Amino acid sequence: MRLILLALAIALAIAWAADAKTAQPEIAKPKPDAQKVERGRYLAIVGGCSDCHTADYAESEGQVPESQWMRGSPLGFRGPWGTTYATNLRISLSKITEEEWVKYAKSLETRPPMPWFNLKQWDEEDLRAFYHYVRQLGPLGKPAPEPVPPHEEPKVPVVTWPIPQAK
Repeated sequence: MRLILLALAIALAIAWAADAKTAQPEIAKPKPDAQKVERGRYLAIVGGCSDCHTADYAESEGQVPESQWMRGSPLGFRGPWGTTYATNLRISLSKITEEEWVKYAKSLETRPPMPWFNLKQWDEEDLRAFYHYVRQLGPLGKPAPEPVPPHEEPKVPVVTWPIPQAK
């Protein structure tokens, strides 16, 4: 299950990285709604979003301050599609409206290991709660690295995905 959730986070990152260059300037933050924010925080935790979208989160068994969550990661995931990086969701969600996020998440189809098919199962209320949570996290931070095509070598550490079979 954790592997599926990890893949979900990565695929979302890939899709956001592709859209980052064409996205709109930062959108005004939604009005604070404590209930939505808390629900979104819960979904981020049980959904394993920080496993990929927060640098060193999985490696440290979740011992990363929440102030650093959802800022993307420089750790790449490499497979036949190339190398992808978990995007900075703070930046990505700052450039789209809540309505655009819901529509995007419901229609997402992207490269592995992001399990986009799981994200598409979230109901609209949960997607909105997640949006509110991420939007209130604080400073945006820096973008994650750009994806690397299959024929190019990445310049930073990567996880090979899927793991090659032993011979």
